[in-house]
Amino acid sequence: MDIRVGLIGLGEVAQLMHLPLLADDSRYRIEAVMDVAPSLVDHIAERYGVPRRYQRAEDLLADANLDAVFILTPDHIHGRLLGQAMDADKHIFIEKPVCLTADELTPLLPRAESYRKTIFVGYMRRFSRPFLELKKRMPAVDTVLHARVRDIICEGPFFIRQTRNVFYPKDVPQPIIDEGRVETERLLRSVMGADATRDQLRAYQVLTGLSSHSFSAMRELLGAPKGVHAARQHRGESISVLFDYGHFTAVYEALIHNVARFDAGIDILTDRQQFRVNYDTPYIRNLPSRLEIIDSTDTETRTETFGPSYEDPFRIELDAFHDCVVNGAKAKTTLKDSVADLDLFTKVGRAFMAA
Repeated sequence: MDIRVGLIGLGEVAQLMHLPLLADDSRYRIEAVMDVAPSLVDHIAERYGVPRRYQRAEDLLADANLDAVFILTPDHIHGRLLGQAMDADKHIFIEKPVCLTADELTPLLPRAESYRKTIFVGYMRRFSRPFLELKKRMPAVDTVLHARVRDIICEGPFFIRQTRNVFYPKDVPQPIIDEGRVETERLLRSVMGADATRDQLRAYQVLTGLSSHSFSAMRELLGAPKGVHAARQHRGESISVLFDYGHFTAVYEALIHNVARFDAGIDILTDRQQFRVNYDTPYIRNLPSRLEIIDSTDTETRTETFGPSYEDPFRIELDAFHDCVVNGAKAKTTLKDSVADLDLFTKVGRAFMAA
């Protein structure tokens, strides 16, 4: 069965990941695209041979010839579009974060419980082959002594300039840009408070964007932490968090800087084993990732490596989404799952404020 899809939002993530992967996959047909920038809609429709073009999300969602929609817009309108997509009875793929605040998502949860179609949240790192292998090999959580989760990264523009052409429109209506800034700040302050500084607001936004991958993966492997021991941020883009797991502490560190490398991954240590999974920048497709497992006895040490795997985790996501839509499989990255991330973002954000 082919899945007829429409894309809402045609920015970097759509152009770099979703559009080329959907176009390469014979199980999907890109039937419609929507963006608020007319030049971008025309550019993408012509490049990918898309038959129907829209400038309003409501019009795309009303298209009866679509089976599924991909919500790839700026984060501050995810919640509204998610509700509208449910009203339209579509299968839904929505990029993380589902929303910026729990208050946006919580009212949708009762409807999601009885929703008869798929709602799939795009946490692509949780679909990489090394991560899936780590999930199979995970030791019992009660044997874990320490965990380290990290996102020490250079952002996308450095990599994009050298690898892919992205079309950046110049005709986004200014009122839409202004409204987006106002709404984003309103949502961030609804969590962080009226007195939050710009750095504190930025740090919360980093949590919802970059850190959401790591928090979500950490929860899948270790479960939800009992709480937050401490959290600090500096300049909004340097973050340190100590998560309380009772018998051990999970350390999270994030830094956005301009050293051109991408050091992201998870380390889990027991008394005799170390498990390490790495991630490279998603802005260059098919970079290798690995799982390394070190086993030690009193007399020797053995290292086992799974990979390198070159398979794009965004493509593996498409496998999973197809299985949900066509075969009725249950998505593992659900709205209910995302609530746990929003809860952690709130706890960490408030720890920033209390520091």
